[in-house]
Amino acid sequence: MLDLTPARNTLEPIEIASRDEITALQLSRMKWTLNHAYTNVPHYKAAFDAAGVHPDDLKSLSDLTKFPFTVKQDLRNNYPFKMFAVPREQIARVHASSGTTGQPTVVGYTKNDLDMWATVVARSLRASGMKHGDLLHNAYGYGLFTGGLGIHAGAEKLGLTQVPVSGGMTPRQVRLIEDFRADGITVTPSYMLSILDEYNKQGYDPRKSPLKVGIFGAEPWTNAMRKEVEDAFDMHAVDIYGLSEIIGPGVANECVETKDGLHVWEDHFFPEVVNPETGEPVADGELGELVFTSLTKEAFPIIRYRTRDLTRLLPGTARSMRRMEKITGRSDDMIILRGVNVFPTQIEEQLMTVTTLSPHFQIELTKKGRMDHMVVHVESTLGAASETAREASAKQLSARIKSTVGVTAEVRVYEPGKVARSEGKAVRLVDNRPKT
Repeated sequence: MLDLTPARNTLEPIEIASRDEITALQLSRMKWTLNHAYTNVPHYKAAFDAAGVHPDDLKSLSDLTKFPFTVKQDLRNNYPFKMFAVPREQIARVHASSGTTGQPTVVGYTKNDLDMWATVVARSLRASGMKHGDLLHNAYGYGLFTGGLGIHAGAEKLGLTQVPVSGGMTPRQVRLIEDFRADGITVTPSYMLSILDEYNKQGYDPRKSPLKVGIFGAEPWTNAMRKEVEDAFDMHAVDIYGLSEIIGPGVANECVETKDGLHVWEDHFFPEVVNPETGEPVADGELGELVFTSLTKEAFPIIRYRTRDLTRLLPGTARSMRRMEKITGRSDDMIILRGVNVFPTQIEEQLMTVTTLSPHFQIELTKKGRMDHMVVHVESTLGAASETAREASAKQLSARIKSTVGVTAEVRVYEPGKVARSEGKAVRLVDNRPKT
């Protein structure tokens, strides 16, 4: 793989500023944000008053813990526009998401918010190894619109040549990557596997593709998956992070020169990690639930938003800003199977150790009598597709899950192409347990 480390003189000064400079900026911006939210958003005024705190109580960054959390239900309770801190007429864009099964969550952006978002996405793309004039294949698609539009604006700000592509139409995507000679791709990791399959189907050698870096986000993925993709394409695979509620993609990003977790752009977003059960802060380096406070958002300030993502905070390496460990699970993705906590990424990690299996999988939860039962649907590689080989692969994966994850799982191994493919975010878990 090529060395894509950005030149030091191309970085923004704040990325490599002293910790004192960063924390001083954070404190002044946090004071502004708390006042902005309290003065202009009835929900925050009521929540702060109920907790007995006022923006003036913030004297240091650690005082933020006195303020109440914000959760997704708060957004739904204030549907559609009551979380906005500026008049609706000053909102340049509104996104409504997560509304397929109930009340949508609505976020909004002023023109300044959109410019800030483009700035942090451009910073993220540069940290990933992309530079002015490179060609980016933006395969997040505009179905994952917060991701697709966020990348779109950041790519334009960095000066990339951007090819926006809708989800699906995988044969066409491969053709465009090859014909246009894309330097980078933004995509979900699960859909990248579908693109890899299509490369092989069309007879292309993926290691000879023009791609130098893949920037993956929108779903948890493992370092084992990183190695799989990097080896397959001879390219870097880096992680990008964001939520619509915080801004979108570009809240944090891995640096291509280290790939050791995602540096949080702390001049705009303040991270905490708390105990998911108690809500109490944990020390840097300890695992817990990620919480974010925005520092510069005008339309939609967010105070101590519980993301449900599980990670730990670590000191900076390639940048002065702190890193968050790669997210491999969400508190709401957790499966409790006969008293054992399991995340889909734990199954993925074990799957990647069995060389006769492909990375495509889906977990199904059912009942056997009164007991919860896990079925892992996975498919073989082309060279291990015989019935005997598939039986052996199933036994191997089942044993690995039992010994390392600590649960009993039924593994069903199919011939290649029989497990559902991702065309965006992967559906890793299907719960078919009776609802009553």
